[in-house]
Amino acid sequence: MVLALSLLAAGCTGGGDEADGGGQGVVPTSDGSGSRDIFVASGRDVTGKGGVRQQLIDGWNAEQRAANGAGAYRAHLVELSGSADQQRSQLLGALQSGSADYDVVNLDVTWVPEFAAAGLVRTLSDDLLDDDVIDSVARTARWNGDVYSVPFNSDVGLLYYRPDYLRKVDLGYTDLRGKVKTWSDLEKVINDVDRAEMPPEYKAGWTTQLKDYEGRTVNAVEAFASSDDDGATLTDDEGRYTGNKAKLLSGISDLRTRTARALTLTYKADEAGSLADFAAGKTAFLRHWPYAYGALSQTFDESQLQVVPLPGKAVLGGQNLAVTRDSPHAGAAQDLIRFLTGKNSQCRLLHAGFAATRTSAYKGKLTCPEPRQTATSPAGSGESADRMPHDEQGRPAYASGTLLDALRGAALRPRTPYYGAFTQAVRTELAPLFGEGQPKSNEELAEDLDAALRRAMPTAG
Repeated sequence: MVLALSLLAAGCTGGGDEADGGGQGVVPTSDGSGSRDIFVASGRDVTGKGGVRQQLIDGWNAEQRAANGAGAYRAHLVELSGSADQQRSQLLGALQSGSADYDVVNLDVTWVPEFAAAGLVRTLSDDLLDDDVIDSVARTARWNGDVYSVPFNSDVGLLYYRPDYLRKVDLGYTDLRGKVKTWSDLEKVINDVDRAEMPPEYKAGWTTQLKDYEGRTVNAVEAFASSDDDGATLTDDEGRYTGNKAKLLSGISDLRTRTARALTLTYKADEAGSLADFAAGKTAFLRHWPYAYGALSQTFDESQLQVVPLPGKAVLGGQNLAVTRDSPHAGAAQDLIRFLTGKNSQCRLLHAGFAATRTSAYKGKLTCPEPRQTATSPAGSGESADRMPHDEQGRPAYASGTLLDALRGAALRPRTPYYGAFTQAVRTELAPLFGEGQPKSNEELAEDLDAALRRAMPTAG
């Protein structure tokens, strides 16, 4: 498990050598020679060096060579280092200044409105968003009615749990599907677990990502969306703030309840820390993203690990591909995006541990070629050591039910060019909930957050 988690962390945080066909931390610049190189800027691939994203780009390059010989385009993957916030700043700076010749950028779904509104990426063909793309996922690709990006891989919050811990409680069941639909349902189960005789490593009922970074905002938006059907709609179609104290108060009350100290292991965890704590047996429940399923399956068998949709509403994550405004190879760049987001590529991404963006990846027999090696394979082994359960069609066992259902029902974070200001305000103003600064009532927090959002963002009316 230590190996799997360390590889996932390396995939997220940067570092490493240049991969075949691409580079990490490379800033491509034009030499004026009419080069047919296409540069794709992206955050790190959680499947590791030479992972599935690089393999897919290699596949497109091979098709190009077969069809065009010496006149072929060649795509290069440039993996950006640092946190997501740092990557966003790098890309904004590079595209605004023209200091790097990126043709394709892999954008977090929350960045698409900002890059589109700033004129940094081009509109794309509508047919890239066909009916096979999951509806909720497709909504992340547009801005002001135009297609500016295409979903590459999606993401959604899921609830992982230890059925062996539940057996110590004698609930009469260990399959939580249909049993835990709300956070109140989950709290009752956690309280039962807490009263049972648990292993010495057990410390608290659940863990999630509440450190001062985007994970905190994600948990907050999930609470807003779960507390009110309209709770996550805090912006209008132009990205202006439309919330109010009453709407925020409902979500903040829900967030305080679900993150109470009696239930929650820590307020200082991010993705890597919460995954490691759950793997160490410190909690019975974990809110995390789909890639955790593959990592945890390397240590736990099906009697020790299960996953269901998150109670209430889960937030949609993921990355979308866009063509930069100044790309001299816009046509070829769009062709590359069509390949990377097509049915075969999405099948490959699902097999590698990502959440695929197309319904077809979750239906029928899985016929796409398997990736050469995943982040959970032993280093240097040359073969997969994947112990993740699979269904009869060969896809991850949780995919066609749990994962697809979660994606279809997911809530979007506010769609706004001012998302950076939104998330900063949420993280800062909700800090007292997590032991930072002076304690405040829910009413005070709602009033302060409403005021901060009105200062940071344009408002409607």
